[in-house]
Amino acid sequence: MCTPRPSPLQNRVLPTGEVVADPARGMFTGNRGNLPFTDGRLGTSRWRHQHWIICDLKHPKGRYHGPMPARAWTPLFFLDEAVGLAAGHRPCAYCRPDAYADFKTAWAKAHGAMGHKDMDHQLHRARVTRSRQHIRHSAQADDLPDGCFILHDSTPCLLVGDKSLPYAPTGYGTPLPRPTGKVTVLTPAPTVATLRAGFRPVLAQSA
Repeated sequence: MCTPRPSPLQNRVLPTGEVVADPARGMFTGNRGNLPFTDGRLGTSRWRHQHWIICDLKHPKGRYHGPMPARAWTPLFFLDEAVGLAAGHRPCAYCRPDAYADFKTAWAKAHGAMGHKDMDHQLHRARVTRSRQHIRHSAQADDLPDGCFILHDSTPCLLVGDKSLPYAPTGYGTPLPRPTGKVTVLTPAPTVATLRAGFRPVLAQSA
């Protein structure tokens, strides 16, 4: 008799900012602090601090505390770096120093030089409301840089060149033409400016 597989934990982050249960694997993990699970589901908290980061799946020192740690940070997962950025995260300075340096350089071009605490504070005001709602904004599609996420017919889509790639937890779907006119943008406005200033996120192979 086969043993049923356990249900996936609620730890997959979508470009819309939602955290859902999905068995698909991602390229990166992320940290918002310790978010306890009950029966595999998160409580009401979606962060414990403002330092939302995008980390490598493997700790630089090889440490692993499991998916439901009692005291350490709770790992969340993203399909790729563009999804993590859309959800309001930034590269981790500890385990991804090169990506963080590139992000910080582009951020300085867009917003002026600042440390990670000030960056995170500015990002936090632009990514979520006090009631934990993901903040969206509007922009002209032609003015958006590659790596941004928009909503197209209620589907999150990644902009790359003249294409719009529909998102799914397992990867990107068949490319669509980049829309024209005003669109709803999921990627926080400070990150959009940082992408425009030259930061290039790591994308899933399906992109």
